Formats: sequence, structure tokens, C-alpha cells
Amino acid sequence: MSGKSSDQLHKLIHSLNKQEKRHFKIFAGRHTIGEQNNYVVLFDAVERMKEYDEEALLKKFSKELFINNFSITKGRLYETILRSLDVFHHNSSVDAQLWKELHYAEILYKKTLYEQCAKRLKSARKLAEKYEKYAVLVQIHSLEKTLAEKDSYAGMTEEHIMEILREDQEIADHMNTYNELWNVKSRLFMMLNTKGPARGAEQFAEFKKLIDATLGSKSPENLTVWSRFMYHHTYSAYYFAISDAENCHFHLAANVALIEANTEIFSDEPNVYFGVLTNLIYVCSKLKRYKEVLINLNKLRALPEKLDTARNEDLEMKLFASAYSLELTLYNSIGRFDSAVALVPKIAEGLERFEGRISKLREAHFCISCAVALYGDGKLQQSLRWTSRLLNDTSIGKNEWIFAVAQVFSLILHIELDHRDLIPYTARSVQRYLKTRNRSFQFENVFLKFTEKVAKTADNSEMQPLYEELNKQLIELEKDNFEKTAFEYFDFAAWAQAKVSGRSFRELIEEKAGVTEELGKP
Repeated sequence: MSGKSSDQLHKLIHSLNKQEKRHFKIFAGRHTIGEQNNYVVLFDAVERMKEYDEEALLKKFSKELFINNFSITKGRLYETILRSLDVFHHNSSVDAQLWKELHYAEILYKKTLYEQCAKRLKSARKLAEKYEKYAVLVQIHSLEKTLAEKDSYAGMTEEHIMEILREDQEIADHMNTYNELWNVKSRLFMMLNTKGPARGAEQFAEFKKLIDATLGSKSPENLTVWSRFMYHHTYSAYYFAISDAENCHFHLAANVALIEANTEIFSDEPNVYFGVLTNLIYVCSKLKRYKEVLINLNKLRALPEKLDTARNEDLEMKLFASAYSLELTLYNSIGRFDSAVALVPKIAEGLERFEGRISKLREAHFCISCAVALYGDGKLQQSLRWTSRLLNDTSIGKNEWIFAVAQVFSLILHIELDHRDLIPYTARSVQRYLKTRNRSFQFENVFLKFTEKVAKTADNSEMQPLYEELNKQLIELEKDNFEKTAFEYFDFAAWAQAKVSGRSFRELIEEKAGVTEELGKP
């Protein structure tokens, strides 16, 4: 039997915090008569395992009766943990409260306690309407209709029936609008994550067609709060995709204001506010609005104190991913590479801790950003290790845009390290990649020609003319809104300029950023 078989129980147990573990053991003692000791003993054994090993468990408990039906025992323990979590978190969110109230109403209805049922439904309806929980409102309306039918509509008029229809249609309209916006947003992000920002008229038209088909006819003033959020969220992503930072900033700022004006509605979704803030800070840094960066960084720093992250593993993971990603990007963009490098050990620790739960795209971002930080700080071998980590992960490689950047960056590192035996091989590897990916953009074409020439050089003395030619070409590409997105992770133009001018890469990045404000330490 494989030691890796069925590790869902292991993952669930290791996702629990201290309070949840303590509550489970109390719950198991109260609700699993006759088997509580077995459950707790098995729970403790699995908890102590860093990696799940079923063979070790079978050997450890070989004399216990429950081992004869071990898969059933594991299944029951898994369900018991979920029931314990259900009790522990029964009032942890508005959704949880609403579904609990609805369940209570169903029980009262089946007990023929109709007045009590109606009272529960009335309370649940007010809460659902306040927080725009339309999916639950559909269920509440359904049970209200059942109550009306049981007495053959006694005490109701045709106007009451038509009012129910109007409310149903209004809820359906709200849900349809939100679902349409969500669909467009998701398709847009899929395009953005796989292809990267638009870097040509064809991609620009593809993004615009998707947006115009749904959002062109909508006005945010006529939307619910959540739909308004989705409207601005989608447009901010669209403008990011077409490299329009000003309009992207406008919609991100609109969402920050929307959330801050409707704190109750967003109270159960701290990740939403956190995500919008991090995106706004990123765009502000691109626009060199560093005072605004500082204001929003202070908001971001204050969030962990306001949120109960110890009881929300998902939020804690996102706090790690977003905050460190943001800091890396900020420090790299202004040339503070020593500050960025100071974050690398914590990032490595976080990637290990949250392995399998952080998206591959986010992991790829960390890899290339750490590599760039280490390069900027003169730690070339370490930079190469982070770049190789990205290139050797085939699942990360599905994102062509960031993978292409890493391919070219790896060649730069071998050039800097004077790996004469590896430079021709790496150059040919980059050539093959750029050709097979069929990415017919000027940046790739410029570096394709550069790598072809690099592969033929015998020593460093032949490189200077190549740098000079590359520098001229990249200076022109930087002026193109579509092409300049290739410099998002690493400023290839600054690198070429450094090789030609003899100035340091860090000095050129700092000069470009023109930072005058002291950002402080997040």
C-alpha cells in the first residue's frame, strides 16, 4: 500500500488551528460514544505526521480493531471533524447565520409550527436583503411560498401574489447581472493569466470585444453594491491588460471607496479589501504616486490587527502571498534590491508552508521577483537558482508570458556569470522556446536575434557591439505601451543600458524610479 494514499484527512487536520483542534477533541468526546478514544488517538497520530504515511499508521495500530476497516474509520473521523468545524463556525459569517436560520425554519415547518417558521423567515429575509445575499433569498422566498400554499393563500390578495413575482424577478435580475459580470471577469483573467497583457492590436481587440459585449451597456450607478464591485473589478483588470494604468487606477480607487463606504456588506470578505488594496498599491507604484503608495501601505499594514487571521488559514495564506509579492515588486521597481533580498528567506519559508495552496502563477511571480532582487543585489548564483526553479516547473511553464521572461533572464544570468560553456546552449534553448511559442512580438524578436548572435560569440570581447545594438532597439520598444509590458518583471532596457554605459543596473533603476519619499518598512 502506498504511503501517499488518501491524504485528505491529513490535509484537513493540518489545516486546523489550535482553537479548532481543542474544540474537536471536546466535540469528539461528546458526540462519538464508544469510539471517541479511537478518533482522538488517530487524530493525534495523523497530526504528528509532517507527511501522510498510511503504512506507518497501519503498522502503529495493527492490534486495534478499527484497523480492519481503516478506510471507514478515516471517513468517519473526517466527517466528525467537519461536524465539529460546523459547530465551531456556526456564527462566523453572515452566510453561516442565514443558512442556519433557513434550516431552523425548515425544521419548524415540518413540525407544523408555521407561525414560528414565518418569524424565522422574516428575520432571515431582513438579514439577507441587508447584505445582498440573493442566493439565500431565493430559498427564503421558496419556503415563504410553501407557507402561503399550505392554507390555500388564505388572507392573500392578487396584489400580494404579483408583489411576490416582482420580488422574484428583481432577485433574478440582480443574480443574472452579477453572474454575467463574474463570467466576463473570469474569462478576462483567464486570458490575462495565460497570455499576459495585450501587446498588439489583435490582443487589444480580443480584450475589448470581451468587455464591450457585456459591460458596454451597464452603468455602475444602477447596480447593487456587489455588482458595482464586480463592474469596477473587471474594468480595472481590463485596463491593466491594455496597459492603461490611469484608468486601472480609477476603477481600483473606486472599489476601495466602495468597500470603505459599505463595510458591513464586505465584513465577511476581508480578502476582497486586501486584494483591491494590494492591486491599487501596485498600480500607484507603476504611476510613481509614492505618496499614495504610502497611504495605502499604511491601510494594508493595519489590516492584520483588525482581522482574526489565526482562525482563517485562507486569509493568512493570502496575506503572505499578496503582501510579500507587493513588497518585492515595489522594492525591485525602485532599485531597493537590498530590502527586497531581505524578504527572500521569509518568502522561501512561506512557499514551503503553503505548498500546493498558492497558485502556480503566484509562485512563478515569487520565483522571478526573487531572482531579480538577488541579481540587483549582486547575488547572481542565488538568482540563477530561483530562475531555474521556475523554468524546471512544467506546471508554472503553462503561463507563457512569465516563462518567456524567465527564459531570457536565465540567458542574461549566464552571460553575467561568464558561463562560456553554457551561454551557447542557453541561447539556443531560448531561441527554440521563442520560436515554438509563436509569440510574434517585437521584444521576443529582438531577443531572438540577440541570442542567435550571442550563441556564435567566442568570448566577451565580441559582446559589446551586441549590447549597443540591443540597447538602441530596447529604448524604442520601451516607448510602445504594448511592448513595455515585457519589462514588468525585469528591466531589460536598463540592463542593456548598463552594459553599454558602464553604470550599475541598480543606479539606473533608482534613477528611473525617481523616488523622493521615504516609504518606510511595511
